[in-house]
Amino acid sequence: MKTLSTSIHTIKRNAMNGWAGLMLLIGIGLASSPAFAQTTVPGVTVPGTSVWGTVSGEVRDAAGRPLEFVTMLLLRANDSTLVKGAISDASGQYTIDNVAAGSYRVATSLVGYQKVFSAVIAVDADHPKVIVPALGTKEDTRTLGEVKVTAKKPFIEQLADKTVVNVENSIVSSGGNALEVLEKAPGVQVDSQNDRISLKGRDGVLIMIDGKQTFLSAAEVTNLLRNTPSNSIQSIEIITNPSAKYDAAGNSGIINIKMKRGTNQDGTNGSASLGGGYGRLPKANGGLTLNHRQGNWALFGNYNYDYREAFGTIDAYRYFKEGNSVRNKGYRPSEFSGHTFKTGADYFLGKKNTFGFMLNGMVNSNRAQINNDNYLYDSQNSLQSLLTMINTSKRTMQRLAGNVNYKHTFDSSPNGGSGKELTMDLDYSRFSINPRDNMVTRTFNAVNEETAPALFQRNTTQSEVIIRAAKLDYVHPLGKSAKLEAGWKSSYVTTDNDVRFEQQTAGDWQIDPNRTNQFVYNETIHAAYLNGSKDWGKWSVQGGLRMEHTNSVGNSVTMNKVVDRSYTNLFPSVFVTQNISKDHQLRYSYSRRIDRPSYQDLNPFIYILDPYTFTQGNPFLRPQYTNALQAAYTYKGATNISLGYNRTLDVITHLPEQNDETKVTRQSVINLNTLHNYSLSVGFPVTITKWWNMRQSIDLYYNKYNAEYLNQKLDYSQLAANLTMNHNFVLPNGFTAELSGFYSSPGLYGILKPKSIYAVNMGVQKSFWDKKANLRVNVNDIFFTQKFRGVIDYGNLNLRFLSTGETRVVRATFTYNFGNRNIKSARQRRTSVEDEQGRVGQ
Repeated sequence: MKTLSTSIHTIKRNAMNGWAGLMLLIGIGLASSPAFAQTTVPGVTVPGTSVWGTVSGEVRDAAGRPLEFVTMLLLRANDSTLVKGAISDASGQYTIDNVAAGSYRVATSLVGYQKVFSAVIAVDADHPKVIVPALGTKEDTRTLGEVKVTAKKPFIEQLADKTVVNVENSIVSSGGNALEVLEKAPGVQVDSQNDRISLKGRDGVLIMIDGKQTFLSAAEVTNLLRNTPSNSIQSIEIITNPSAKYDAAGNSGIINIKMKRGTNQDGTNGSASLGGGYGRLPKANGGLTLNHRQGNWALFGNYNYDYREAFGTIDAYRYFKEGNSVRNKGYRPSEFSGHTFKTGADYFLGKKNTFGFMLNGMVNSNRAQINNDNYLYDSQNSLQSLLTMINTSKRTMQRLAGNVNYKHTFDSSPNGGSGKELTMDLDYSRFSINPRDNMVTRTFNAVNEETAPALFQRNTTQSEVIIRAAKLDYVHPLGKSAKLEAGWKSSYVTTDNDVRFEQQTAGDWQIDPNRTNQFVYNETIHAAYLNGSKDWGKWSVQGGLRMEHTNSVGNSVTMNKVVDRSYTNLFPSVFVTQNISKDHQLRYSYSRRIDRPSYQDLNPFIYILDPYTFTQGNPFLRPQYTNALQAAYTYKGATNISLGYNRTLDVITHLPEQNDETKVTRQSVINLNTLHNYSLSVGFPVTITKWWNMRQSIDLYYNKYNAEYLNQKLDYSQLAANLTMNHNFVLPNGFTAELSGFYSSPGLYGILKPKSIYAVNMGVQKSFWDKKANLRVNVNDIFFTQKFRGVIDYGNLNLRFLSTGETRVVRATFTYNFGNRNIKSARQRRTSVEDEQGRVGQ
């Protein structure tokens, strides 16, 4: 006699809408973030969007005792298609929410127990909340002879630090695409009409494929998933509390889609897009993506082109202690064209080994004519002189990056773990940045007579950044409730900036030794991390420690200044989750992080903005360190409240310094002592009607500086707020629409006090040709209110300014998907040079 009775750990599904009445009162009139709940207009059928109510009930064993961790499956009555899943709690209760109108059955699924089906139930407008009579099941005990047991994973599986939706060999793999499968995952909300994905009501989800970031926009991610067939997916991992190996900044959670490795489907697919826009000046863009699968090879590539003309303006007043002032009026028309590409291949050697390479790059060119008029007034506000400067500027940037990678998946652990995995990456990246400026400055008196010869200046800068990096990551499970992760990364960066500044004298160009400089910077970082996670009942704990050793040498060749630094840091992180009940969850976290300055901020070269203003880098700039604490509460997976405190040391801040005699202002970047940041965030959805949803968020924060600048104490503080709101409408005939907006109150950045700013946007979308094609039209900043204003009143600095750009733009974009939709899309991955590339700057 052998008894097969195995229990599985799975996750509880949270309801998505709560406190609707109260939050509607709070939400009226706020500016907002996207809503994800889907509804429909009466009479219009939009699959997966007409949400009517909930299905709930309980499940018991043969003795009438409640059964916990039972997978409850909601099936369509006519064809037994899976619609949603949920898990029974300790009292045997379960709730399946966001159920569309229709007829269903509820089925139980638990290894070692017999499957049981309910009678047919109906969900409609008259019966939005259906309670299913208690379902009873009993152990599936069989007398076996010599047997071979093949395990089959449940549809929803709870592991130590994540929930796994096992798509392979389940009913959801019988057609459809990855986006449709994702809609069935617990706690995931998919707004496919507006290309947004949220996790338990929180925005900013990190979408990964095979453990690698996609680094795509929200629209590109949903388009990728929409063209990924469900039968090419092995599983979907939902990680609501990322471990220390991930970048924790801004993450509301991670959704990792693991692709099947053994598929033999061959063919080609892709997508093409074409768009254009107009504000005051034209814009255009286009792109092509291709994927090809043949045997063990997967080839991929994409190309995008972007062209845009734009403008910017500045109107600034600087007041001096003598009572005189300077007004700067600037206008900057520009023309940008950019080419980006990516190509690569994966080779699958069996189910356990994957070899790959990737090559990507960009070529950008930007031309601008910067026109600056500087009016000097006396204390009686009478014009004394006018200085004009015209800068004909051109900037080109090229980037070429290569990646070679390997992934090995070991056999699953015999104790039931998720399996061991080893990944390796080797990367090389080269940037070339070449700005050229030709400046002509003229001086006029109050009656517009030129009073001095024209001043001709030019500069050329040849900047090269080379990044070499390698990383290794290893995952080792310790049973079903614990796991260890370890990794290593090394990067070596070299930058060479050769600035040549010249001035024309008697018709000849002469080197200006005060502004000509060569700066060479070398940086080596070695890092290692260890991360562990463990579950105890309703508690989940993750802890990690990362150690980094940095050695950097900044050499200003012309100035004969060398800055040599070597330091080692530890970065701990702890995440604790307490599941109080199926509707209430508490989360606590602590982490320490480092933000290194960009390579250009370390470069001491001088760049002239206008006759009275220039910028200069700081080779002595230090990294800033932040200790972050947060406590958060979630209600029914949709309403979120969080409290946070961040303490940042050596705050990297861009600040001006004024010379009263020359009236010239130098803008540089320095380290301020301490910044204290307190924050309160509230986000919640509101369903107004079945075809109109909105989601809003309120973020309050208090910043307080404790530092010294310009020989006086800097103790500025400011309470500020950001309000966002997004309205989504499902319209007849397959149209959808969106209205969004935001408002930011007056704030604080160093000694700069920005004024309030707000904007309203709207868009309409139509899908056709069996959802293979999509047309969108949108208008940003409808009322042209997104204008940046600010004040600096500190020490001898007294500045008021208004800056505008071409923010009001109408755009139309057409996208078409073609080819064999049953082949697997290209494997996406995060390379080992992403952090370093982000510090290159422009």
